[in-house]
Amino acid sequence: MVYRIEVSPGDLVASRFAISPLVTTKQALWVLSGKKDAGPWRAWTDRMREPYGRLLAAEPGLGPMTALFRDHAYNADFPAPPPVGVNTPVEEELAVVRATPVAQAHEEIARNLEGMARPPEEVLRVLFSPDVVTLFADALRHAWEEIVAPVWPRFHAILERDVVQRAGRLATYGWAAALDDLAPKARWLPDGVIEVQSGSGSGSGSGSGSGSGETLRLDGRGVLFLPSVFPVGIGSYFEHAWPYALSYPARGTGIPPEPGGGAAGLAGLIGRSRTRILLELAVPATTSRLAVLLGLGPGTVGGHLAALREAGLVARARTGRSVLYHRTALGDALAGQDVRDRAGRT
Repeated sequence: MVYRIEVSPGDLVASRFAISPLVTTKQALWVLSGKKDAGPWRAWTDRMREPYGRLLAAEPGLGPMTALFRDHAYNADFPAPPPVGVNTPVEEELAVVRATPVAQAHEEIARNLEGMARPPEEVLRVLFSPDVVTLFADALRHAWEEIVAPVWPRFHAILERDVVQRAGRLATYGWAAALDDLAPKARWLPDGVIEVQSGSGSGSGSGSGSGSGETLRLDGRGVLFLPSVFPVGIGSYFEHAWPYALSYPARGTGIPPEPGGGAAGLAGLIGRSRTRILLELAVPATTSRLAVLLGLGPGTVGGHLAALREAGLVARARTGRSVLYHRTALGDALAGQDVRDRAGRT
């Protein structure tokens, strides 16, 4: 399915980036259920297998919800609606899920099941029960609390770093520069069109709609862009009753948590913490964001940044009220091309 999204000047003003803890939670469940590859989060996924197994046994809605997950086809929308703001609290997102009319949930589930192998009867009983919305919401809440919330500071720092960088490129160079590396299947065309190649589903990594192509007009609503820490590909929300939204892999998710390969030698030269900072700066970041990503104090990170600046490996530039640090050409050379490639896109 190829979407051509016609973008007017008014749509550009209305378009924005957002971060969703609930969408991230559902994407984590895609990975833990084995429906998506863990990519750079393989070690974290392995650690989460046990709590995920406990949740499957304790939450009657979790297994049936993950049974609906499928790639390149429609996925029920109501378990993970697009957020309405930049940092919508998970409690507000869950309240939206709980407010879903049961008839709507059943309709979306029936559409989701079209073309799938028939699930076991016990799964169908949950999916078409009058309590399915509550069961799904409870499962998502506990998955958030036990699986995603403990690592959310790092997840959020990665997502926010992507948003800040793209917002800066948008303000300086325009939408083409902000979206040029959004995902391999999305591109900005010179005639003011965003072209997206997507499956025919929606929600956590698939598109919505049917047929081989469709032209969408935003009518001043703009597009909501949702970065993801997981390698779920390009995801789309194009139901006409919803805000149009695109999820995409955030830059920097492929940065290894510990220096390895050629970076291990660099760590022996300048130290592990400074090497980690250099690797993380494949995507520009603030001191506070680096502190969250590395689990270090802001003062400690500031000291390492000062040393790296003095050595000519990093530089800084002000973007609005933030000071962003980025690698210099020398820093790029020391970090290594293979690391830069993995950091840019997983």
